[in-house]
Amino acid sequence: MTSLTNAQIVLPDGILPGSLTIENGRIAALGDAPAGENLAGDFLIPGIIDLHTDNLERQVLPRSNARWPSRSAMLAHDAQCAAAGVTTVFDALCLGDIGFAKARTETFKDGYNDLRELTEAGMLKTDHFLHLRCELPAPEMPELLELAIDDELVRLISVMDHSPGNGQYSDIERYRDMRVKEGYALAKVDEMFLKLQENHRTYHPPHRALVLEAARKRGIPVAAHDDRTEAEVARNHEEGITISEFPVSLEAARAARGLGMHIIAGAPNIVRGGSHSGNIAVTDLIRAGALNALASDYVPAAMLEAAFRVVAQGLLSLPQAIALITSGPADIAGLADRGRIETGLRADLVQVRLFNGTPVIRAVWHGGKRIA
Repeated sequence: MTSLTNAQIVLPDGILPGSLTIENGRIAALGDAPAGENLAGDFLIPGIIDLHTDNLERQVLPRSNARWPSRSAMLAHDAQCAAAGVTTVFDALCLGDIGFAKARTETFKDGYNDLRELTEAGMLKTDHFLHLRCELPAPEMPELLELAIDDELVRLISVMDHSPGNGQYSDIERYRDMRVKEGYALAKVDEMFLKLQENHRTYHPPHRALVLEAARKRGIPVAAHDDRTEAEVARNHEEGITISEFPVSLEAARAARGLGMHIIAGAPNIVRGGSHSGNIAVTDLIRAGALNALASDYVPAAMLEAAFRVVAQGLLSLPQAIALITSGPADIAGLADRGRIETGLRADLVQVRLFNGTPVIRAVWHGGKRIA
């Protein structure tokens, strides 16, 4: 049995000064404890749940053209998540290469194999699940889906289309300028545009139907990626999609909220003060009451900092903000055993201290075991 004392315990509906007792990896009691580890008045929050992180891709390719060994990259990714207070990780692996980067298929295959082996061997600090990001215009997407769809690690699927003229890249001129700034010749960019748009017309419709049917058979929730219009959201809802992930307009987010869909947005958007691609600010979604969860997207540490930033801006109370990175994601993913500090739930916990307004993680417990 372990006791954590002198903490500001963040509950779903308030903050409880006092102690928490851990027994057999679960929260056994809340209240006074005779002795234990003194948290010196720090906040104690549930372990963070990240439904969408691309962080593994950054570890695999720390620099362009400098590919890192896959297993080492997975272990580094896991350690970074633990250090960021993320105790449940949904690795968002991309199924299909499109556009100008042609390394994601290799990352998926290697990452999937590493995740299975490291999980079975108990080598990972945190819980990892799979979020399959299905790139609908990619010709190879179906064969990659078939590799993993029956695995119990798969708990979330998203359908997306990153071809120019769609989703977050609906502004074709902006997309063209972005690629030119990356060093591609304009003639090459235009040539690729034509190919991507052809693939969109050819593969998007049948691949979408294939993914939705596979998810339905497994009972896996599906997210639509980069919703822009009310019509897109209405179609998604009609076809059984329950999550709007990273909506790029307030119109789409409000439509999703009106239909009772879950809404996920990127935490880096809050930390950076806006979208890196010119889309809606997540703080506007919060003001509109159109947000259920934050995801790290590409920086695990963004989750906690984003939550405290919206509190500092007066947009939410601390329990409400912490819910966006804990109970909100848990509810979306159907994880009833975590995401809140309640007796009987998993003892996934994070000790947090504010330093000049910035949250600093002092300790992390996963199933009652200290991992950071």
